[in-house]
Amino acid sequence: MCYSAQIKADYHDFVRTWGAVISIKRFVELFWEKRKDGGWSKIPKSMREAFRAPQGEEGFELAKLVAEGDRDLAEKLYKEVAAQQERLAKAEAVLAGPKPTRKAADDQRIASRKVKAAQGNLHELTRTQPADKDSRIYPGMWAPVMIEKDGQRIVVPMRYQCRLPGWNEAIERKYPGTYNARRDKLEETWGKLFGHRHGIVIVTRFYENVARHKAEGRELAPGEKEENVVLEFDPQPPQEMLVACLWNMSPHGDEGMDLFSFAAITDEPPEEIAAAGHDRCIVPIKPEHLDAWLNPDPDNLAAQYAILDDRARPYYANRLAA
Repeated sequence: MCYSAQIKADYHDFVRTWGAVISIKRFVELFWEKRKDGGWSKIPKSMREAFRAPQGEEGFELAKLVAEGDRDLAEKLYKEVAAQQERLAKAEAVLAGPKPTRKAADDQRIASRKVKAAQGNLHELTRTQPADKDSRIYPGMWAPVMIEKDGQRIVVPMRYQCRLPGWNEAIERKYPGTYNARRDKLEETWGKLFGHRHGIVIVTRFYENVARHKAEGRELAPGEKEENVVLEFDPQPPQEMLVACLWNMSPHGDEGMDLFSFAAITDEPPEEIAAAGHDRCIVPIKPEHLDAWLNPDPDNLAAQYAILDDRARPYYANRLAA
């Protein structure tokens, strides 16, 4: 399954290249909600940065929300650093005294780790130089997804983990793997969305957890325990892949806000991914199929399967992820 991907979050590129419009209303709702509920870090840095410079009157509201959301998160992190540094100082004072305790040793270890983590998050928040990881998403994070409505391509922010029709949050927690939709289950598990709600997320590379011995093309040695590594898969030549997705809208599904969520379709892997030890692969569709994919006919699923079969087939080079 595609557990992580690097997405395209340049909204101007969506407009220039694909003729899409940005659903400003949905981005405002998302940014407002995530700022309020503490989920600001679930929005990739690249998605926030894309709106930092206002474009038109509507853009000013988004730029303001981005600045305020980053400021709120920074304040929270500064408080965390201060609190943990105080905890660390108290622990070290006890350890330096005549009666060091196990609790003080635990506090020293935990506070040191938390100070380092909060300072690292502050650095990432305030860093101005862009980095590849700014656009990397994991399940539960948000990404721009292109859909079509009334003949117009629209970019909507959606959560990377689909809440299926009829589900609530409690049901969703029982099935955490719905960030990917298996091709062989599209009519069984995903039948209410396949042929009805299709989307595209633009991906430049993706990442997979694989067993180290499989990635190295060998069997486990006697007594060796299985170890996971993360591989980075890059299409060659480098390109933006139009990855086929299914999406849903759950009314009032996220703290009263309509929840838009999606899953990437996966299929059997090409030879080079199988040889690297993984058994699934995302499905990039060809640009000439974009309109037909975004406007599915539920009475002609064969046409949709044909689009998935006639996919773009780059060669996927791999390496250990940094």
